[in-house]
Amino acid sequence: MTQFCTLFSGSSGNAVYLSTDRGAILIDCGMSGKQTLDAMSAAGLDPCGVQAILITHEHSDHVKGAGILSRRLHVPIYATEGTWMGMENALGDVPLHHRIAITAGESFFLNDLEIMPFSIPHDANDPVGYRIYTPRTSVAVTTDLGYFADNVRDAVTGAEVVLLESNHDPDMLRRNPHYPTHLKQRILGRKGHLSNESGAEAALTLAQSGTRHLLLGHLSSENNTPDLAYRTTHEALSRAGAEVGQDVTLHVAARYQTSCMFMVE
Repeated sequence: MTQFCTLFSGSSGNAVYLSTDRGAILIDCGMSGKQTLDAMSAAGLDPCGVQAILITHEHSDHVKGAGILSRRLHVPIYATEGTWMGMENALGDVPLHHRIAITAGESFFLNDLEIMPFSIPHDANDPVGYRIYTPRTSVAVTTDLGYFADNVRDAVTGAEVVLLESNHDPDMLRRNPHYPTHLKQRILGRKGHLSNESGAEAALTLAQSGTRHLLLGHLSSENNTPDLAYRTTHEALSRAGAEVGQDVTLHVAARYQTSCMFMVE
């Protein structure tokens, strides 16, 4: 049985949990080590089962607690060379044998998992998403995307569960008086973040290719709402003839607590 959920999701911090009968991994650890352990405990998950931490990119909302958790749990951290260069000062002391460099497009194995990192269009040093194959199914984590690039689509097509970015409503972002122009342009750019509309288009593509469970994540706290993200994707799926809840499930990841736990064979 594969278990998959987000512990946190959003601009404040991100962490994803995945487990099989042979152990668990975390993808990103963007809250403090204590907050991450507390979140796992609240969800009934055993931190001692975690055997590795995979990092998508070096931004603080993805790596804040990775160093301390690696030291606390005595587990390795996997990231691209570019990501290691960008985050090593923020992580503190990580023993050499726990610093594992990976390459986008080259799969690697952890126990019964085959993990395929794939390049994503984001303003970071060699950022990646992950497609993870278990003995019976596969899941994908694909957030922090300026756009739903062809290689990203190819990498996640057919995954049974997909965590997909639905970061912002463009009109809310443009009207936000707290965001300077350069930040708005960055978010809206080709290496920024997926809008609700772009995320909905990607969700439709995935649903048509066999994805059964969609989890919308990495929502902006100021430029989006869970209801708006959900409605935008729900309407896109419904217009195309998909029955949400039957053909495909649709959920929104919570910012500060564990999302619904997906349990798939």
